[in-house]
Order: sequence, then C-alpha cells, then structure tokens
Amino acid sequence: MKKFWLAVGKGLKTFHTEVIKFPGYIMSHPLKGFEEMKRYKRGKMWIAVLFVVLLIILKIWSFQASGFVVNNTSIKDFHSLSQVVYFGGGVIILTVANWSCTTLFDGKGNMKDIFMMICYSLYPLIWTSLVGIIISNVITFDEISIYSLVNSIGIFLTCYMLFFGIISVHEYGLGQCLGTILLTIVAIMIILFVGVLLFDLFQRVYAFFYQIWQELTLRT
Repeated sequence: MKKFWLAVGKGLKTFHTEVIKFPGYIMSHPLKGFEEMKRYKRGKMWIAVLFVVLLIILKIWSFQASGFVVNNTSIKDFHSLSQVVYFGGGVIILTVANWSCTTLFDGKGNMKDIFMMICYSLYPLIWTSLVGIIISNVITFDEISIYSLVNSIGIFLTCYMLFFGIISVHEYGLGQCLGTILLTIVAIMIILFVGVLLFDLFQRVYAFFYQIWQELTLRT
C-alpha cells in the first residue's frame, strides 16, 4: 500500500512539473523556456498532444456548459467533429505551413520542434477557456465584457508565446520572425485552397462512381 501511495505522489509531482509548472515557465520566459524545451529536451510529446486534446474537450464542453448569456449555439446544430477538425487540423496545418516556410529560410527547428512549440503555446488558452466557462455561468448581460476580456487574454498570450517560440526554435531575429509569420499565413491559405480543391475533386469522383454503381444496380 505504501508503494502505491508513493507511486501516486510521484505521478502527481511529475504531472505538476511537466503539465503545469514548465508550461507556465515557458509562458513567463518564452525565449528561454522554448530554448530549454528544444535544446535540453524538456518538452514532452505526450504533453503537447494532451494540450490539444484538452483544448478540444474544453471547446466541446463550452457549448454545453457555458451560460446562456454567451451561448447562442443550439445543441442540435453543434457537431463535436467540427471542433476536432478545427483545432486538431489547425495545429497540423500551422505546423506544416511554418515548417515549409522556415525550411527555405534556414530555420533551425524541425517539424517536431514546431509542433511541440505550437501545442505548448495553447497552454494559456486552455486555462482561459476553463475560466471563461465558469465566468459565463455567473455573469449578467452587462458583464459580458469580462467574458470577452478573459478570452482575449488567452488569445493574446497564445499569440505571444507563438511569436517568441518562432524566434527561439528557429533562432531568428525580429525581422526574420515577422517575415516568416507573413509567409506562414500565405502558406496556410495555399494549403487550405489546395485542400478545398482536393475535397471538391473527391466529391465529384465519388459522385461519378456512385452514379455508375446505381446504373449497374438498376440494370441488373
């Protein structure tokens, strides 16, 4: 029994250090924190994935648990899969877009470093999403600005971490970082455009073969 509680205590200590303390350290010292994550392998891939999963769960939960003051979405019109695609797919697209741009401009970070940097940057957004859900159930219509402020702080801190994360991971200067961000936005637009074209092509091919199958079925 003693070994069990020792294991539990060790697990809680590891959880606090890796999931709460170190990401908080990165948020307060982004340049040094991301450098330690990359150089000394302090970041963990399972934590990076965990942050994405937690954010998706919180966004799905917010549609059910948020107060009526800020929640205008009908449960019938809500699809959990859309949140998985939006946030999970968004992280992947942003990773690929940033990697494709920084590769051309001698960026020092590989795709794994970029993915982990983006996921760890979601840390403040996770906390503000949770706080926002709680606040939304106790505020009135006149206090909606408080809810908006909390969400804005989360978005700002995430962008703040992403900005300094790009500088640290790729070892860029300020000018290179700004240029890379602009090119990354362009790359994201290109990826989305190609994705839409491929999806439309897939639908047309599927419809074509489906019509052939229907014709064969009717003839037989």
